[in-house]
Amino acid sequence: MSASGVLDTLFGALADPTRRMLVERLLTKGPATATTLAETTPLTRQAILKHLQVLQAAGLLAHERSGREVRYRVTPQPLASAVGWILDTAGQWDSRIDRLRRLER
Repeated sequence: MSASGVLDTLFGALADPTRRMLVERLLTKGPATATTLAETTPLTRQAILKHLQVLQAAGLLAHERSGREVRYRVTPQPLASAVGWILDTAGQWDSRIDRLRRLER
Protein backbone atom coordinates (compact mmCIF):
# COMPACT_ATOMS: atom_id res chain seq x y z
CA MET A 1 0.00 0.00 0.00
CA SER A 2 1.29 3.49 -0.82
CA ALA A 3 2.08 6.05 1.88
CA SER A 4 -1.03 7.92 0.81
CA GLY A 5 -3.14 4.76 1.13
CA VAL A 6 -1.75 4.07 4.58
CA LEU A 7 -2.65 7.58 5.73
CA ASP A 8 -6.12 7.28 4.16
CA THR A 9 -6.73 4.06 6.08
CA LEU A 10 -5.34 5.54 9.29
CA PHE A 11 -7.36 8.76 9.14
CA GLY A 12 -10.44 6.81 8.05
CA ALA A 13 -10.14 4.63 11.13
CA LEU A 14 -9.67 7.66 13.37
CA ALA A 15 -12.56 9.56 11.79
CA ASP A 16 -15.02 7.66 13.97
CA PRO A 17 -15.45 9.11 17.49
CA THR A 18 -15.93 5.68 19.04
CA ARG A 19 -12.66 4.44 17.61
CA ARG A 20 -10.84 7.56 18.80
CA MET A 21 -12.29 6.96 22.27
CA LEU A 22 -11.07 3.35 22.20
CA VAL A 23 -7.55 4.42 21.17
CA GLU A 24 -7.51 7.05 23.90
CA ARG A 25 -8.73 4.52 26.47
CA LEU A 26 -6.05 2.02 25.46
CA LEU A 27 -3.37 4.72 25.55
CA THR A 28 -4.31 5.98 28.99
CA LYS A 29 -5.24 2.76 30.77
CA GLY A 30 -3.15 0.21 28.87
CA PRO A 31 -4.07 -3.04 27.10
CA ALA A 32 -7.61 -4.32 27.49
CA THR A 33 -10.00 -6.95 26.20
CA ALA A 34 -13.08 -6.17 24.14
CA THR A 35 -15.20 -7.22 27.10
CA THR A 36 -13.45 -4.75 29.41
CA LEU A 37 -13.78 -1.97 26.84
CA ALA A 38 -17.48 -2.73 26.35
CA GLU A 39 -18.10 -2.42 30.10
CA THR A 40 -17.20 1.29 29.95
CA THR A 41 -19.41 2.13 26.94
CA PRO A 42 -23.03 1.70 25.93
CA LEU A 43 -21.86 -0.51 23.04
CA THR A 44 -22.00 -4.28 22.90
CA ARG A 45 -18.87 -6.41 22.92
CA GLN A 46 -19.55 -7.30 19.26
CA ALA A 47 -19.71 -3.61 18.28
CA ILE A 48 -16.47 -2.94 20.15
CA LEU A 49 -14.83 -5.88 18.35
CA LYS A 50 -15.80 -4.45 14.95
CA HIS A 51 -14.23 -1.11 15.87
CA LEU A 52 -11.11 -2.86 17.16
CA GLN A 53 -10.80 -4.77 13.87
CA VAL A 54 -10.89 -1.50 11.89
CA LEU A 55 -8.22 -0.01 14.15
CA GLN A 56 -6.11 -3.14 13.84
CA ALA A 57 -6.42 -3.13 10.02
CA ALA A 58 -5.15 0.46 10.07
CA GLY A 59 -2.12 -0.71 12.05
CA LEU A 60 -3.12 1.20 15.17
CA LEU A 61 -3.63 -1.86 17.37
CA ALA A 62 -1.97 -5.17 18.02
CA HIS A 63 -3.42 -8.01 20.02
CA GLU A 64 -2.03 -10.70 22.25
CA ARG A 65 -3.88 -13.91 22.98
CA SER A 66 -3.64 -15.64 26.34
CA GLY A 67 -5.90 -18.66 26.38
CA ARG A 68 -9.38 -17.43 25.49
CA GLU A 69 -8.56 -13.82 26.32
CA VAL A 70 -7.43 -11.35 23.64
CA ARG A 71 -5.86 -8.09 24.84
CA TYR A 72 -5.56 -5.10 22.52
CA ARG A 73 -2.85 -2.45 22.76
CA VAL A 74 -1.99 0.64 20.73
CA THR A 75 0.94 0.47 18.32
CA PRO A 76 2.46 3.96 18.14
CA GLN A 77 4.22 3.85 14.76
CA PRO A 78 1.17 4.70 12.59
CA LEU A 79 0.37 7.63 14.87
CA ALA A 80 3.96 8.84 14.55
CA SER A 81 3.63 8.65 10.75
CA ALA A 82 0.41 10.68 10.89
CA VAL A 83 2.02 13.31 13.12
CA GLY A 84 4.95 13.53 10.70
CA TRP A 85 2.58 14.08 7.78
CA ILE A 86 0.64 16.74 9.72
CA LEU A 87 3.84 18.58 10.66
CA ASP A 88 5.14 18.47 7.07
CA THR A 89 1.83 19.75 5.74
CA ALA A 90 1.66 22.49 8.37
CA GLY A 91 5.19 23.56 7.42
CA GLN A 92 4.20 23.81 3.76
CA TRP A 93 1.19 25.96 4.65
CA ASP A 94 3.34 28.17 6.87
CA SER A 95 5.72 28.74 3.94
CA ARG A 96 2.83 29.64 1.63
CA ILE A 97 1.32 32.03 4.16
CA ASP A 98 4.72 33.69 4.65
CA ARG A 99 5.04 34.19 0.88
CA LEU A 100 1.54 35.73 0.75
CA ARG A 101 2.41 38.08 3.60
CA ARG A 102 5.54 39.22 1.77
CA LEU A 103 3.44 39.94 -1.33
CA GLU A 104 1.05 42.11 0.69
CA ARG A 105 3.85 44.45 1.77
